[in-house]
Amino acid sequence: MISAEETVSGSTKLSVHPPKRLLYGPGPTQVHPRVYRAMAQPIVGHLDPYFFEISQGVQRMLREVFGTKNDLTLPISATGSGGMETAISNFVEPGTRICILAAGFFADRITEMAKRHGGIVVRLEKPWGEPFDLNEAADWIRRERPQVVAYVQAETSTGVFTEGKAICSAAHDVDAIVIADCVTSLGAMPVKIDETGIDVAYSCTQKGLSCPPGLSPVTISPRAFDRLKQRKHPNRSWYFDLALIADYLTQSHRYHHTASATLFYALHEGLSLIEEEGLENRLQRHRHAHEQFVHGIGALRMKMLVAPFHRIWNLNTPCVPAGVDDAKVRSHLLRKNGIEISGGFGPLAGKIFRIGIMGPLATEEGVSNFLTCFGEALKDAGCH
Repeated sequence: MISAEETVSGSTKLSVHPPKRLLYGPGPTQVHPRVYRAMAQPIVGHLDPYFFEISQGVQRMLREVFGTKNDLTLPISATGSGGMETAISNFVEPGTRICILAAGFFADRITEMAKRHGGIVVRLEKPWGEPFDLNEAADWIRRERPQVVAYVQAETSTGVFTEGKAICSAAHDVDAIVIADCVTSLGAMPVKIDETGIDVAYSCTQKGLSCPPGLSPVTISPRAFDRLKQRKHPNRSWYFDLALIADYLTQSHRYHHTASATLFYALHEGLSLIEEEGLENRLQRHRHAHEQFVHGIGALRMKMLVAPFHRIWNLNTPCVPAGVDDAKVRSHLLRKNGIEISGGFGPLAGKIFRIGIMGPLATEEGVSNFLTCFGEALKDAGCH
């Protein structure tokens, strides 16, 4: 019998030759070699028993990383923005009052999505990079009495981490459900869904989980799923309808969409690496890398945008020194060292660097090598 490979004609040479990069930006981040090897395994169909075996493993390991016992914990076939759309489209319908804690780009994106789905949006706003006073936020939620509260646990545009217990407690006092954006935190910082009281959370695969982009892990509490069943209107999004997706991946396995076996393999392998390392060990590794980075930034006489105790461990935002063109620094790093980092945008454009220390790069050597190259790039850009 002729194999499938033998029926394919043409050269065995690849037509794509991407440059080698060290991804120290906010995402995508460096992918572990084992994840690449997993992606090279033979594809199976999206209704194949092996695909659902992989899917079940992914769901089990995601619960551990999310810090939850929620049965409904699964990957959406989309990027983190698709996870956001899943959360908003399922729990915000016309007339839903939603309170959003807004201090960055991704809170603004939640706002836009909520408005498009007919939500009545009320915002508590802070300047980008400034943490919320949690007592103030809790009082505001109790006063506004919304049906939904949304906040960004780890704001990628600023580097601010928001502890959510007070937010969730206040929301539950007024019978609201809480949506949390965990896109940057999952896999690198303690997310603690159940302990915090978060009802709905979404993330992505290309940051703390160190996988390629393309899937968005979500988790839904039983309380939130009961609320979903009480919707007055059908979800305006068919593709992101959680009831349909859950039926496909966890119950009847009836066709909903053509899920990518390759991306599921990648996520399974990435989560397996976390399981082998131990979640707590992985989180502490990222914390230590962050502390080493901050110390190194101080030695370069630079300041961090975000105050201590409010910083994301794996997404650092040092301020651009006076008189330095951040674009020139980033260009130097890419050209000379093959290192990618990002700058600020919105009100922080030209004011901060956004530097991800995640996954395989979150090591003492990874931080040390980066700081050496970063220092040279700063000097080349005129920093003294």
